[in-house]
Formats: sequence, structure tokens, C-alpha cells
Amino acid sequence: MVNIGERPASGFDDPMGLLGDCHRRLERFLNLLMTVTEQAHGGAMTAEQRDALEVSLRYFREAAPKHTSDEEESLFPRLRSVGDPRVKAVLDRVHTLEADHRAAVVDHAEVERLARRWLRDGRLAAGETRELAARLHELHALYRHHIAIEDDEIFPLARELLRPGDLAQIGEEMARRRGLGRQAAQIPK
Repeated sequence: MVNIGERPASGFDDPMGLLGDCHRRLERFLNLLMTVTEQAHGGAMTAEQRDALEVSLRYFREAAPKHTSDEEESLFPRLRSVGDPRVKAVLDRVHTLEADHRAAVVDHAEVERLARRWLRDGRLAAGETRELAARLHELHALYRHHIAIEDDEIFPLARELLRPGDLAQIGEEMARRRGLGRQAAQIPK
């Protein structure tokens, strides 16, 4: 069983590391959704497959939107305020990342709808199974590209160019989104 709340490698005092940890969880839960869909083919699921499907859906319903807010409300605006030419060069990429977030919401809503039906009815029609698999593969391709840009370009640049106070504020905002107080953001790794 995979636990959504498992302790990340980074803390709120390292928001870029924590965002990277979120990417690893996102990849893991998306892979679980894909694996269950490929193994069960819309038919009867084992108890373990049902649990994996439920936990993965919950992650994308509850935790993933917080990650998107971490980026769009905390990180990206601060990057936009930096006058360094390197940031200006990646701003178009940030616009693309924001568009990816919007596209993912649409695909996740359809995945949620189909997976809920599967859980409720115990099976999916062949066309629905193909649609679920197609949406998951679209998300996989989107996230693979999206995460590479963030992990390889955006996060390292943010670590380098954002002031320590900005990074601390990002960590505090991330903690608040998760219902944690200021002291949680200051806990050392």
C-alpha cells in the first residue's frame, strides 16, 4: 500500500526540494493508475488494485492541486519578479507549464469520472477502458515533459536566483496550504 502522507525527503525549509519530492509522488501515483488499468483491463480488480486506485485518485484530487498552487501562486510569481535575464528566458516555459496544469485538470477529471464508475460498478465497458488508458497515457506524456522542465531548469534557477527570504516565504505558503503552521516551515530537514 502506498501512503499519500509519507514523509518527503525535503522539508518546507527547502521548497524546491519539496516540489521535486511532489513530482516523485505524482509519477508514482500516475504509474499506479496506469498499472491497475493495464492489469485489470476494466474488469474485476483485486483488493490491492482497488486500494491502489483509490489512493492514487485521492492523491490527484487532494494533494496535486496544492502542488499546482505552490507553483502558480508562490514560485512562478516570484520568478517573474526577478530581473535576471536567465529568468526572462524561461518565462515562456512558465506559461507553457501553466497551460499544462490546465490541461491536466481536464484529463484528471475524466480519469476520476471513469475510475469512480469502475470502482462503483466493478467493471468498465471496453470503450471506457480505452478512454481511461488514453487519458492516463496523455497525462504521462504531459508530466514527463513538464516535470523535466521544472526539475532541470526552473527549480535549479529558482534556488540560484531567489533570495533566501523568498524561498522561506514559499516554504511557509506551502506549509499553510497543507494546514501546517509557520513552525512547520522552519523545521530543519
